[in-house]
Amino acid sequence: MSAGGSAAGRHAAERRPRRSRGRTAAGPSDRRPAAPSPADSAPPVIEVRGLTRTYDGGSSTVHALREATFDVARGEMVAIVGRSGSGKTTLLNLLGGLDRPDAGTVHVDGTDVTALDDEGLSRLRRESVSYVFQTFGLMPALTAAENVGVPLRLRRTPAAEREERVDLLLELVGLREHREQRPAELSGGQQQRVAIARALAGSPRVLVADEPTGQLDAETGLAVMALLRAIVESEGITTVVATHDPVMMSLADRVLRIADGRVTE
Repeated sequence: MSAGGSAAGRHAAERRPRRSRGRTAAGPSDRRPAAPSPADSAPPVIEVRGLTRTYDGGSSTVHALREATFDVARGEMVAIVGRSGSGKTTLLNLLGGLDRPDAGTVHVDGTDVTALDDEGLSRLRRESVSYVFQTFGLMPALTAAENVGVPLRLRRTPAAEREERVDLLLELVGLREHREQRPAELSGGQQQRVAIARALAGSPRVLVADEPTGQLDAETGLAVMALLRAIVESEGITTVVATHDPVMMSLADRVLRIADGRVTE
């Protein structure tokens, strides 16, 4: 990992003093319940009720989700854990309106995602829900700064305001000095940092991340995870992360497990 990446990881970790007290690498079971706060009485940002999704597997029906029901509070980071093929990606796609369920509902900030038409879903993804993918998904012909600015261009943000936001986000992820480089000129960890900055560009209420460290080495992945945790806290973004990584689970506020299409705490 580059020196710049290491600095970003250290910077992210330094921004988390409240969570680091008494925290070890042992995992989510070591956490103690947080003291009640006024936010505890607020309605959840994500409400999932009876969510069911099946696929035709040819000779059999694949039950990707079976009546999943759970809530995610404002500013909470929830890790979705399960082996490959367990339904994690299906669940994330339903939360962001990239797929439609066979039954059940998803509400994001009071909006029934499952009832939206195509225009409404596009607006949801443009204004409320952002994604970070395992494969980064950057546009190869654009610079890091231009990639981060894409959501702002779609929202027709004035140029001066857009550039200010892009610079702020690249500084946040430790890549301001790489703003003119294209994805092929960046390491995997740097590309994922650009992807995180792009996801934050439109100030989303919900961030969905599908195995965000799956293509990174352990050291780079740890730095990216610490950065993501720090951003979630500083920006107050509700975040759902699908992961296999025990460190990512330990950084989450809560872990939901999915097996045979069933979601359990």
